[in-house]
Amino acid sequence: MWNPIIDGALQAQAFETIESIAAAIRKIANPAVADPKRQSWKAKKKSKRGSAVSRVKAVTREQANPSLANGSAGLAILFAYLDRVRCGYRDKETAVYFLDQAMDAASEGPIDSSLYGGVTGIAWAIAHLRGSLFEANNDVTEAVDEPLQEALSRSPWQGDYDLIGGLVGIGVYILEELPSSSAFECLVHLVDRLNELARPTPDGITWFTSPDLLPPWQRELCPNGYYNLGVAHGVPGVIAFLAQAYALDERKVRDVKKVRTKVRPLLEGAVAWLMAQESSSNGDSFFPNWIGPGIAPTSSRVAWCYGELGIAAALLIAGNCLSNANWKREAVRLARRAAARPFDQSGVTDCGLCHGTAGVSHLFNRMFQASHEPRFKNAAREWLERTLDMRHPEVGVAGYAAFRADHWRNEIGILEGAAGIDLALLAAVTPIEPSWDRILLMSSPHPHTLGR
Repeated sequence: MWNPIIDGALQAQAFETIESIAAAIRKIANPAVADPKRQSWKAKKKSKRGSAVSRVKAVTREQANPSLANGSAGLAILFAYLDRVRCGYRDKETAVYFLDQAMDAASEGPIDSSLYGGVTGIAWAIAHLRGSLFEANNDVTEAVDEPLQEALSRSPWQGDYDLIGGLVGIGVYILEELPSSSAFECLVHLVDRLNELARPTPDGITWFTSPDLLPPWQRELCPNGYYNLGVAHGVPGVIAFLAQAYALDERKVRDVKKVRTKVRPLLEGAVAWLMAQESSSNGDSFFPNWIGPGIAPTSSRVAWCYGELGIAAALLIAGNCLSNANWKREAVRLARRAAARPFDQSGVTDCGLCHGTAGVSHLFNRMFQASHEPRFKNAAREWLERTLDMRHPEVGVAGYAAFRADHWRNEIGILEGAAGIDLALLAAVTPIEPSWDRILLMSSPHPHTLGR
């Protein structure tokens, strides 16, 4: 059961912010439904939902980013969750509009297979919203599964292994599609590709990112490539994914033992390698963003994408999936340390999910709901208050802008923008399970894998 972590005046402030962000996103991205009739917030009764994917086809669309992380597919997720908790805002119609927009854009031009920027992200949104925006037996994603299975069957894999743009991200979509037979075949191939890319070391098992896969600015810093220690691009993401694959229920997913025999040694080796990278500076332990020959390690900020908080959340998932008490203890230890880190030393500058205050709040909230440790609830509330305090209504998207390298910009997407902030706030103030955070590898589409 998911429980709200705030009430009273703070809850009222959060609700007002949620409404303002949603209205601003509508105005920016979908003027056709920008001014719905306003009604009071209230829990919605369950109702039978039918297929709605062509309901707003008549609306003229501008060419838009269709992605899950920064575009229309992610906005569909936001408004589908808003539709579950309030009435009178035409949230379902808006969600359908954005999902249609994402599918249209994907069908009109070339798009890669990544979760965050490509076709599997759009397919994940469709799969995730079955039973709410679509009938439960909707088969739209079959057009993705066949070419995906063919691509994953080819060896060696030439692309990234990570969550954002590589194998792990594809794996998140596959987990959402199970127990279909095509999804299971994709899972078998994907585990084989991860196994082929794995690098045994004296510390355990890891995965290497070659320089040709790095963006130019990282290639300058790491001309020989690196080993990445962040959830978004590195080994912790592999750990969280493999743990969920290992814990699949063999009563529901056929031949899952065939996957487990390959997954367990990879998973145990990866956790051992990751924990061996923990170091210290001036008495404070930390994990660098990445390591490699000639690379000077530096302390990470408090965030989901890099650093000990994201690592803690990944370890907690793994510990729960395999009932490994040692991994769970390590997860709690790391999260406690992240909770104790002063804000002025956190490295946090904005409010997005990826590396901002809302993301930090949500991770502590997720860990509190899983562990019931009061310290994590307090940390989640503190970071949520910071998120609300950092809002400046006269700038950005309903008061929020994203910091990119050396400048501020308006972002409406899930990963770094206002939609992600809205989802984190919604998870803090309502009893609706925030299953959308499966894309962050913070929860599982198969709840039995995360038993306490």
